[in-house]
Amino acid sequence: MLSFTPKKRLSVLVHILGWLMLCIVLLLLSPLSWRMGEIQLPIQFWWKQVFLVVLLISVFYTNASFTVPKILLQGKNYLFLLIVILGGVFFYGLIIYFEQFTLYSEKMHVVFSPDKPFDPNRKRWLPGDVFQMSLYLVSIGLSTSLALVQKWQKDETLRRELDRQRINTELSYLKAQINPHFFFNTLNNIYALTNLDVKKAQEALLKLSRMMRYVLYENQKNETLLSKEVKFIEDYIELMKMRMTEKVKLKVEIEIPKHDLIIAPMLILPFLENCFKHGVSSQHESEILIKLEVMGDTVFFETRNHIFPVNPDSPEAHENGIGLANTQRRLSLIYPDKHRLKFGKDDSKMEYWVNLTINLA
Repeated sequence: MLSFTPKKRLSVLVHILGWLMLCIVLLLLSPLSWRMGEIQLPIQFWWKQVFLVVLLISVFYTNASFTVPKILLQGKNYLFLLIVILGGVFFYGLIIYFEQFTLYSEKMHVVFSPDKPFDPNRKRWLPGDVFQMSLYLVSIGLSTSLALVQKWQKDETLRRELDRQRINTELSYLKAQINPHFFFNTLNNIYALTNLDVKKAQEALLKLSRMMRYVLYENQKNETLLSKEVKFIEDYIELMKMRMTEKVKLKVEIEIPKHDLIIAPMLILPFLENCFKHGVSSQHESEILIKLEVMGDTVFFETRNHIFPVNPDSPEAHENGIGLANTQRRLSLIYPDKHRLKFGKDDSKMEYWVNLTINLA
């Protein structure tokens, strides 16, 4: 049993209405223009009109489904033009043959010129032939346009599908890069704690275990609840606080979402990593601001931190900002028109800042 989508049903309906309009023009409007009430048209006239409609339908769908896709769209332009010309000759020949077979010209002559003898060798009525060939050209033009539009739509659908697959593949790759990056930084922090406080290192491992559950289960999905992402952020900040000295003034303003929104997982983590990587010094006082607000469907995230050179002996010194670069790429893929990311350095204050706004609607 055939089933049609709404789009397919609409297309079929448009085709039916189009041919009905042509039938109305050929079967009603043309005869009315000849004072149909005063002239009794022969049955051959109606046969020819029906034959003409059938012929135009055949031309239309043959051109749309075969000639254009198999010849024109394959780059064989001159062959297509030749087929259209030969098709016009064949179309005209079929009409002449049909008229001769049904004695159309003789019967029409009797109706319109009953007082004159019929001459089989007389010239054809030029306006009628021009009108019929115009219908042929219109049928070719419309069917060619339809086939080209369908090809464009098919190519556009394929392009979007390929883009979707490419984006999904790229996002999977980016998330796969973020996970080792996150492991590296966090384990490095715990390693530093083992030299200072074993108990704190154990607590850090417990927190890391809970965070890894989030990474393993939520980061494999394309979406997660904003409340879970916020909880992950809080755990990460608590973990970072364990290695901080009193010289670091950490100001955290995180608003708990009042209703659950959907967000891509681990989008904010690289910005937090950047704060603690560059904004902490064992010798100088520093300040770190982390702020997250939710207004309706929009998330506002902000960080500010002092800039200190990274210890050249630290593994972090050999990184090239892969986490931050990947996050920028993920934002452009997932929220192309729904996010605004600004960041920069204030040299007068030796401060680095990030402002991120995401519309999750």
